[in-house]
Amino acid sequence: MEQDVQLGSLCTRLINVAFILPRWGKMEAVQKDYWYFMVLLFLPFLKVAVQQTDVETVRLEEGMVLACVCPWDGQLSMVSWTKVPDKNPIAVFSPEFGVSVPYTYRERIDFLRTTPMDGSIALKNVTHQDIGLYHCSVQTFPQGPWTKDFQVEDLDEPPEDNNSTEPPPPEEVTVDSEVVAEESSNLTISCKHPHNGTIYQVILEKMLHGRPWVIIGICKKVEGGLVGEDYSERGRVDCADSLDLSLHLTDVASGDDGLYRCTFNTDVGVQTTVVQLRTAPPGGFSLSLYMLYVYIGAGAAGLVLFISFLILALRLRYCQLRQYIIVLNLCVCVFCFCFWLISGPVCVTIITGKKSGGRSTELNCTPLRDSRISMRTSLCVPGL
Repeated sequence: MEQDVQLGSLCTRLINVAFILPRWGKMEAVQKDYWYFMVLLFLPFLKVAVQQTDVETVRLEEGMVLACVCPWDGQLSMVSWTKVPDKNPIAVFSPEFGVSVPYTYRERIDFLRTTPMDGSIALKNVTHQDIGLYHCSVQTFPQGPWTKDFQVEDLDEPPEDNNSTEPPPPEEVTVDSEVVAEESSNLTISCKHPHNGTIYQVILEKMLHGRPWVIIGICKKVEGGLVGEDYSERGRVDCADSLDLSLHLTDVASGDDGLYRCTFNTDVGVQTTVVQLRTAPPGGFSLSLYMLYVYIGAGAAGLVLFISFLILALRLRYCQLRQYIIVLNLCVCVFCFCFWLISGPVCVTIITGKKSGGRSTELNCTPLRDSRISMRTSLCVPGL
């Protein structure tokens, strides 16, 4: 407070100097322009000097409190906390909409609210990743914003790997469903509650390969009203009255690959579902098309195999029939020769048929000359 008074006194003296200096000039036009210039130069500095304060150092410890209390009275509109260099707030409080905390800080940050103009927070389950610069911004009416910065440091003995840039090991995630989308197409990822219980908040997060979860949308009920928050850089987040949250992606690209997690806060606990999105190049193989080609290839291979067995069976049958014809011709020749020796030239009639155990052939021999001698025999070749 003493620093603010000293800065205000200094600015007042500078403005007084701005009023005295024009008297030393000779031209009234130059004096008037110079006076306006000096006033415009020092008024913003005076306003900033009253607002800004020094950075307060806070020890890193369990339950540490970052005290951010606005020094004047008025109506508090909103309190937001950010950690440098992150752009998204780590905690937001509004008297109308309540508290909003990202998933990574959930159940770790509490707003104290000891006075109407108090925006202080307390952190639990602290780690060395909480070391850094915090910025508190209090929006008030009618006097405007008030800010304060905090530097959280480990004043005891920070670990050696405090400045390590290695990312934490990825957590194990169970994928509930998988979606394959073609690049340059449109896609909708929906968070529909499949469980029992009353929902009061739905959070949609995205995790790229080897990176932490990032909140891209929140849908919640506050004092009977519906509040939707869209943090997505790609697509549009919609929030329905039934707290069904959906992400509409247009012109899907390879950068949209990854895991999408829907977290449902209900009266029976926290429940999650995970969807994995894979993208395929335009005109390339999707999973369904790939499986269709696999089925077609398997069917074609089975058809070729069946035709091969059929050809082999027919060829084997043809060889057996050919063997039968050779044996038949040989028997006919021998039989006719013997009969010719007895009765001369003959007329041979061959009757073929099938019997159990093989093929049967009957030979009827009739002499060409007038003779009462005739012969009939039956030849059976087994296995044909």
